[in-house]
Amino acid sequence: MAITVSLVLVLGIAAAVLLKFKAVGGVAAVILILFGFYLADTGARTTINDGVSSLLDTLRDIDS
Repeated sequence: MAITVSLVLVLGIAAAVLLKFKAVGGVAAVILILFGFYLADTGARTTINDGVSSLLDTLRDIDS
């Protein structure tokens, strides 16, 4: 049985955990979120999306 989880959800949980344990400050978190939004509006979005998809496909194939 496969469970599909959104990468956005996983990254959101990771950010919440980092904030909770003060591994990253609130201002740094806001800057990183804004950086992500601005990066998504550039030409690098396609390359990053393809790279992450490829990595996740590789990890899924290792488990199979």
